[in-house]
Amino acid sequence: MKLGYTRAMVRAALAGDLDSVPTEADPVFGLAVPTSVSDVPGEVLAPRETWTEPEAYDEAAKKLAGMFQYNFQQFADRVPESVIAAGPRTD
Repeated sequence: MKLGYTRAMVRAALAGDLDSVPTEADPVFGLAVPTSVSDVPGEVLAPRETWTEPEAYDEAAKKLAGMFQYNFQQFADRVPESVIAAGPRTD
């Protein structure tokens, strides 16, 4: 991702410009991803769309989610079920 796009997203977030924009939930990580950010092309906001092989993105996202779940196991007995449920999904 171009540094200019990252900067535009950070500026928008800090200025509160993303507080009321429409979002789409990421199916693996559950994050609310804005559908538009000023000065950022829309396709950059959908990570899967930036990969030449979307199936490879799916595999990488699932692998990363699995790594997160594995690492989080060390904390699972100290957090509410709602926190665990908010984590990434591999199903």
